[in-house]
Amino acid sequence: MQDFIQQLSDTIRAAADARRALAIHGSGSKAFYGHAVKGEALVVTGHRGIISYEPTELVITARAGTPLAEIESVMREQGQMLGFEPPQFAGGGTLGGCIAAGLSGPRRAAAGSARDFVLGLRLLDGRGTDLVFGGQVMKNVAGYDVSRLITGSLGTLGVILEVSLKALPLPPAELTLVQEHSQADALHLMNTWAGKPWPITATCHAGGRLYLRLAGARAAVKAAAATLGGETLNTAETFWRDLRDQRHAFFAGDAPLWRLSLRSTTPELELPGAQLIEWGGALRWLRADVDAMSVRKAARGGEGHATLFRGGKPGTAVFHPLPAALMKLHRRVKLAMDPAGILNPGRMYPEL
Repeated sequence: MQDFIQQLSDTIRAAADARRALAIHGSGSKAFYGHAVKGEALVVTGHRGIISYEPTELVITARAGTPLAEIESVMREQGQMLGFEPPQFAGGGTLGGCIAAGLSGPRRAAAGSARDFVLGLRLLDGRGTDLVFGGQVMKNVAGYDVSRLITGSLGTLGVILEVSLKALPLPPAELTLVQEHSQADALHLMNTWAGKPWPITATCHAGGRLYLRLAGARAAVKAAAATLGGETLNTAETFWRDLRDQRHAFFAGDAPLWRLSLRSTTPELELPGAQLIEWGGALRWLRADVDAMSVRKAARGGEGHATLFRGGKPGTAVFHPLPAALMKLHRRVKLAMDPAGILNPGRMYPEL
């Protein structure tokens, strides 16, 4: 594997000297996300395999090209899981792409985001330098927390080689309840429940139905189900997996898909199109051919931001515009990590 890393490093160094853009390619499961990158393909899928896994320490380290399905299979055998429930679009997805995109699934509101689970990583920066940040322990306070800075940067700051992640035990019991509610009532209930000691690990409101996943000790799940009420969903595992991977019927079709991250108590959005709500009201999906200005205005009203997750008119900014001061910080970080600006240029913003 060291030879493969050296090849990648040599390619990056040559590209930096020539100021030639590189487009980092993994499994391609999230190629739709962000702006298209024009550049020479830098294929990293060959760098795969689990390096170490210590179930008793709740830590797993793997190479970036390792399929998420392989990692989760190994962890499940040990009664553990990736707590942030990363999406595996089209049944694919690698560890490197997962961390580069920084996306989290239905359990995010209860367990934390992808960034919260990254303990350390190894990467090649825009000079081709092999760097290691963080470690394999829960508490690591030495130096800057670059590992989490890389999470969600879409390959614009470096080529991820290895990642160490915190694992979580699988819950002893899990149950999903379904209730009939309007969107307004569902939002009220989800925010009310958030302040209660219920073992709620995921919520979803779509098509007038509120889905509530309970997980934890059997007694706690049973008691919560008896109090909260609703029908038991017998196909719960399939439902949450389809929601995670956007195979749910809501995501079908060619209409643009918007992802709005908002204050959970934000009222119903006065926008056309179909909506699906997750994370106790903090994540709103919108399927509609609507102008970006209207969507982003609504996001600002909810003290959040809006991302054109998929589709949309050519030229529309994918990510929410940044204030000038914040964009200046982004540019400084990009300059420090990728001085020649060759790694996935423009994937997030034209200036980066």
